[in-house]
Amino acid sequence: METKIVGEDLPVVVCKLKAGETVLTENGGMSWMDNDITMKTTTNGGIMKGLGRALAGESIFMNTYTAEKDDVEIAFASSFPGEILEFDLKEGETIIAQKRAFLCAENTVDISMHFRKKIGAGFFGGEGFIMQKMTGPGKVFLEIDGSLVKKELKAGEKLKIDNGHLAVMTSGVDLNIETVKGVKNIVFGGEGLFLTTLQGPGTVWIQSMPVSKLASLFYIGGQN
Repeated sequence: METKIVGEDLPVVVCKLKAGETVLTENGGMSWMDNDITMKTTTNGGIMKGLGRALAGESIFMNTYTAEKDDVEIAFASSFPGEILEFDLKEGETIIAQKRAFLCAENTVDISMHFRKKIGAGFFGGEGFIMQKMTGPGKVFLEIDGSLVKKELKAGEKLKIDNGHLAVMTSGVDLNIETVKGVKNIVFGGEGLFLTTLQGPGTVWIQSMPVSKLASLFYIGGQN
């Protein structure tokens, strides 16, 4: 499968398929496609796995698109201004992403939910108890809110981020929450009571404008 990402503020990934190649996306995720591509709706692993994806912010059903001949194209557009992030996962390689990040992938990629191991991180970490887990082999494309910053964390190295800004991390990164210290910092600092902490080793991708934060700004503006 050949792929290219086009566009800036609202990008789209265009996939060129050979005969027999299949790409999958969440229900309603396709933007346009050539005529010689067939669609099939499936739970992609059974109803329980579909329910797990629903808990992780995706639909129970997924659509698979299979090329009937060589060099046909299908496109998947982002639903929010930002970036599309591409991963080419090796066999058994895993990434963990925020809810609703999944855009499309080769059908060899396993998509499931990821439970937070620590209760505090689930309640106060800004991403909830359940995230998305993608395991290779194969290409997978994720939607990122706003602009993207990539950080490499060494073993034991810790990074603190505002809740909701975590987009993607490799499976070796430990995620927890930390209480903001100082009453004045909590009341007047504008960051709230908790920060998300990420500890290496591993790689994290941080998004500049989470949808949840943008929605809250519009809500506050609408109250004035």
